Amino acid sequence: MDPRERFVAAVNLPAAQLPLDVAALCIAAHAHPGLDIDEWIARIDSLAALGAAADFDALAVHLFERECFAGNIDHYDDPENSFLDSVIQRRLGIPITLSVLMIAVGRRLGIDVQGVGMPGHFLVRDGERGDVWCDPFHGGARLDIAGCRRRFDLVYGGAMPFQPAFLGPTPPHAIVARMLANLERSRLGTDPVQRAWMCGLHLDIPGITAEERIQLADQLAATGDVMRAARELDRLADEADEADEADEADEADAGVAQRLRARVRLLRAGMN
Repeated sequence: MDPRERFVAAVNLPAAQLPLDVAALCIAAHAHPGLDIDEWIARIDSLAALGAAADFDALAVHLFERECFAGNIDHYDDPENSFLDSVIQRRLGIPITLSVLMIAVGRRLGIDVQGVGMPGHFLVRDGERGDVWCDPFHGGARLDIAGCRRRFDLVYGGAMPFQPAFLGPTPPHAIVARMLANLERSRLGTDPVQRAWMCGLHLDIPGITAEERIQLADQLAATGDVMRAARELDRLADEADEADEADEADEADAGVAQRLRARVRLLRAGMN
């Protein structure tokens, strides 16, 4: 099974079964051709076997104090921080990849580690206690709600009000989508060849919104992958027609299918 097929199989599993480490390594395999996904899964198995951590706090100590995983503060924008194999190899990453690693190791040890997609800074939460968070990017620091608020305010400086709802668990599918969105905004994403596979994988995630799908289709068209962009817009137009027929669409949605098909015609006309 090639990396894209394996990615699609992973993200089409129910949320409780979605293996974030597998999905993340399939993403990495697109940037690192020839990557042996199973070899890196075995390395995560080894990290778990070395830990023997019994709870959330012990797991944080194991990964961020003993194994010395840390945030790449000096080179935050390095795209390698977004690839799980590089994170494991270099012991450096960004908040979301370090969090995915902690979730993956925790799953192997029976520890409920939940991803928390707080705006501006990804955290993890102790699923058993529910009121303890960890910041993998900053040495695995354990946080209460006040500490999370301080992290948030450091990012936004008061420009956005903090809401406790920001600290709830993020579904696994949304975590994978956020990983890809980060890459799309990275300097690697400025390369049309790289951006094409990023957007293609992003579109493979079930449940993303119609607005996201339109934006991703537009990005694919800009990379030159007009055929897939047109197919995606066609699917969206068909879904809009079905919604109209089921009387699920409101007045604001009227004509959506026609507008989407007009965009498809323009895309295909440009191929002639």
